[in-house]
Amino acid sequence: MTACGAALCAGGSVWLLGGRARAARGLKRARALLAADGTAKAPWWPRALMRVRGRVGYEAWLLVAGAVVALLGESFLPLVAGAVGVPLAGRVRRAREARRERLRRADAVIALCGALAGEVRAGRQPGQALRTAAETGEGAGRGLGGARTGVLAAARFGGDVPAALREAARDPGAEGLLGLTACWRVAVDRGAGLAAGLDRLEAALRAERDQRADLRAQLAGARSTALMLAGLPLLGLLMGAALGADPLRVLFHTGAGLGCLLVGGLLEGAGVWWALWIVRKAEGR
Repeated sequence: MTACGAALCAGGSVWLLGGRARAARGLKRARALLAADGTAKAPWWPRALMRVRGRVGYEAWLLVAGAVVALLGESFLPLVAGAVGVPLAGRVRRAREARRERLRRADAVIALCGALAGEVRAGRQPGQALRTAAETGEGAGRGLGGARTGVLAAARFGGDVPAALREAARDPGAEGLLGLTACWRVAVDRGAGLAAGLDRLEAALRAERDQRADLRAQLAGARSTALMLAGLPLLGLLMGAALGADPLRVLFHTGAGLGCLLVGGLLEGAGVWWALWIVRKAEGR
């Protein structure tokens, strides 16, 4: 009986100590998952993935696709092609991001002109109106870009505001600030109404933006057709594999296949470049 009680006590002690150890491990794990400010801290791999994606972008999938095709075709050529295509795709991605930033800045310039006209019409002096429009307008301050601090300083301390606006107009998409510079000079030097000039400038910039948007909408079909035609060789490879022709072996392990791959790749690249060049010329870029 005494031995049974001792065994029960020993078992209870082990269970309690094990439970306490599990609780300690759980507390340690919870502390590791919590940041210093009490918010949940994400695991390391999503943060690492976000950092890599921010630096490399989605063009890294070209390297993955090249590795997969290299394994299927038992050749290193697709992997080399994927590695070569990564910087080219990165350049395309950066150009697309720059184009979006240019469009956003152009919209911000239009918003700045409208907000500035409203502030001037409300009775504020041009310098104060510019500061208020750039600081409180929704997205209007983005139109000044990196020169925002210089423009606001010139408006606050009586500096050369037109010169600061011309400096800000050098950023892509902020060309409308040149019109704002002209309106500012006419209003300050000749005493003309600044609000009326800004209204006309805003209307002209909006009309130009709508015209560009309509042109891009009309060219979207041509761009989609070019990209669809560029993907037809891949469809041909899939159809050949479905029919049992083993096109990867022919392309990567025979002389005729390598020649067709080289000539076809050059013609494919030239065709895509030519089609996109026509679209860019039509857009005026």
